[in-house]
Amino acid sequence: MSGETITTADPSTGTVTGTDLRTSSDEDVAAACEAASRATAELAAHGRPFRAALLRRMADALEAEAPEVVATADRETALGTARLNGELTRTAYQFRLLADVVDEGGYLEATVDHAGDTPMGPRPDLRRILVPLGPVAVFGASNFPLAFSVPGGDTAAALAAGCAVVVKAHSSHPLTSALCGRILQDAVRAHGAPEGTVSLVYGTDAGLTLVADPRITAVAFTGGHAGAAALKTVIAARDVPIPFYGELGGVNPLVVTPLAAEERAESIAEGLVDSFTLGGGQFCTKPGLVLVPGTPAGDGLVDAVRRRVAARPLPAMLNDRIAASYAGGLDHLAAADLTRSAEPDREGYRTRPAVAVLDAEQFDAARVEEVFGPVALLVRYRPEALDPLLRELPGALVGTVHGGSGDDPVRDGAAAALAGRSGRVLFDGYPTGVAVSWAQQHGGPWPATDNQHTSVGPAGLRRFLRPLAWQNSPAHLLPPELREGDDSVPRRVDGRLRLPG
Repeated sequence: MSGETITTADPSTGTVTGTDLRTSSDEDVAAACEAASRATAELAAHGRPFRAALLRRMADALEAEAPEVVATADRETALGTARLNGELTRTAYQFRLLADVVDEGGYLEATVDHAGDTPMGPRPDLRRILVPLGPVAVFGASNFPLAFSVPGGDTAAALAAGCAVVVKAHSSHPLTSALCGRILQDAVRAHGAPEGTVSLVYGTDAGLTLVADPRITAVAFTGGHAGAAALKTVIAARDVPIPFYGELGGVNPLVVTPLAAEERAESIAEGLVDSFTLGGGQFCTKPGLVLVPGTPAGDGLVDAVRRRVAARPLPAMLNDRIAASYAGGLDHLAAADLTRSAEPDREGYRTRPAVAVLDAEQFDAARVEEVFGPVALLVRYRPEALDPLLRELPGALVGTVHGGSGDDPVRDGAAAALAGRSGRVLFDGYPTGVAVSWAQQHGGPWPATDNQHTSVGPAGLRRFLRPLAWQNSPAHLLPPELREGDDSVPRRVDGRLRLPG
């Protein structure tokens, strides 16, 4: 049923209240998709400088209303103002970085092959460029109400590519979504960009209707496998299939080598517990599986982790469903030696951080699954059995290795194995930080994602672009970046790379 009142909850108390928002009807979704279709065509006509300036205006607008945005997000997520202020800074930075990408123009992969003779015979004039796919559906994440939600990286990347966006607001933070949507829409109007450049819809049914709309050309999703499967079922029933870019998480293995455990067990334990409990353990990059050597130093590291977990306060989960799922996940670890926080129960969606410990002989690497929340599974391994164990693990967003300060063959072998199962390999650190940069890869082999793209950084634009070649085209019909004499973007001309200027 559409038009129902949307509620919001305070995770720190569990208090649920009504809002002025209502779920979107099928007609609301269709109107948003139609407006996005028109807006995408108009954005193309405005050109790259206009779009880059719009992204910067959006960043400025978000920062101008930072106090209200952070306060609203904190009421709906209990993530804390320090964390959320940092997330807003990241969000604005994403928009500005992608504006620079649009200005630079290398993402277009502009290529010109003039007509001429070749060893295969005459060649026609061919010119190739990447063009926008069309309107994009974005599904915001529960755990990042800003950086991976309405004003998140998927929205910024789609707009940078020239695609209007329809965002399905996440039910965990509807008021934050509405506020950020209004800020982006105000920036659109102030900039003179077309209505429909950014739209929002609300409700589970609206999300399914959105994905089914024939005007939507791609879906960007951050969340769990159940939600992804539901959306893929809708996509499979469409007359015209579209790409689904799902960032789905995983166990993100972290390996501690025997030498590392001997050198710095206490510091690794401290950093590890900080990492897997950060944000209530509700990071897709949380190190959920930790492989610890079955040695005296490794046992000391396990004991240090247990002590720190027992002293941890109880974080608030983002919603009641995540809190219940976390409790069920701990039940599945019943065969392990489980240590939980000793802090007394508190109100709201708070839950106990925990660590589970198994020997490798008890562990089925092929069946390990992510538990979303503040828990890690520590598995004691024998060094000679580490490589086959790692190669049986499911794909991950990131794999981490803590090695010794000198030569460490176990470290080197673990890194090689993790490189085959992860999108990013990290050394002597913790994976819960994902820098926004040109070289970032936030994506990995299944089941971490279902594609080979990144959802963080400039390369994320590639998801929302398609190649188009022009053969023997009249000059006035070509995109400006493919015309003779244009030097506004990097181009490959007759096989040679030419830079602007």
